[in-house]
Amino acid sequence: MRKLVFITQVVDPDDPNLGATTAKIAALAARVDEMVVICDRGREDVLPENCRMRVFGAPSRVQRLARFVRAVSAEMPAPVVAHMIALYALVAAPIVRPRRVPLILWYTHWKRHLLLRLATAVSTDVVSVDRHSFPLHSRKLHEIGHGIDLSEFPCQPTTSNGVLRLVALGRYSPAKNLEELIEGVRIARERGVDARIDLYGTTGAPQNEEYKRRLEGLANDFVGVRGAVPRTEVPSIYAGADVVASDFDSPDKVVLEGCASCRPVLASDESFHTLLEGIEPPLAFVRGRPEMLADRIAALAALGDEERHAIGRTLRERVAARHSVDTWADAVVELASA
Repeated sequence: MRKLVFITQVVDPDDPNLGATTAKIAALAARVDEMVVICDRGREDVLPENCRMRVFGAPSRVQRLARFVRAVSAEMPAPVVAHMIALYALVAAPIVRPRRVPLILWYTHWKRHLLLRLATAVSTDVVSVDRHSFPLHSRKLHEIGHGIDLSEFPCQPTTSNGVLRLVALGRYSPAKNLEELIEGVRIARERGVDARIDLYGTTGAPQNEEYKRRLEGLANDFVGVRGAVPRTEVPSIYAGADVVASDFDSPDKVVLEGCASCRPVLASDESFHTLLEGIEPPLAFVRGRPEMLADRIAALAALGDEERHAIGRTLRERVAARHSVDTWADAVVELASA
């Protein structure tokens, strides 16, 4: 493919929330002659040589809109990928669609809203992890995995020293149900399991700040409530843990990154059924049942380090087959070439 336009919020590998986007850009750039990244803000020095950056960030909405429209218009005709923000696809559509080139929306979130419905209607294709990660029913939807850069997450053995260390990462939000993870650890400890859990994440909104403060009220010798870490430090967080946990009602990227790091994962979302099936002891649990989570924690604590590492290696292999950044980029470029 000669040229591809990619629209996103942030290009910065250190960004705690959006740092993973840089790996997706690099994978796409490796498959095209020229790539243009249009973003609100970014670092051009982290892009591959065949990438150009256009920044539309500005002090006012009107200025941002004008710069966005100019940037997209200047790069036509070329296929466009709108990354995560439905509004990007919606605003770009009157510029892109008359040129009869693909407009692809990548979206993974549980929340449905009017802008997303409109963006889906005007896009040629929608790509997401799977049908669980996109909140609308659409014949345009393509399930292409999460796009995990396995080179970012080395497969390292662990030494638990008798304490099972759980970790949960991501934005502090009530939707993440982090208090239930804490409750599961507490129940496991009541049953004699020496376990602890550390939480890491950003807030980004007043309600999330309040949620984090409530969690901080639960912090003690076996619960740590931490702040955000730069994206480049996330692999070391996984490396220092024995288990990665998620109680988010969505195909949480953290689960797949934990698997890529050769860590057993405990997850409640049904979208991970295929990823976790056949593994013993079971790794899936039911949301709203912290006692089941405690069962899973106890079962993993009963294993040796090498047994847990063997589970992790199996999970890494499954992520490589179904959720790697290379298979993700291949699917996007195939659609963009149509």
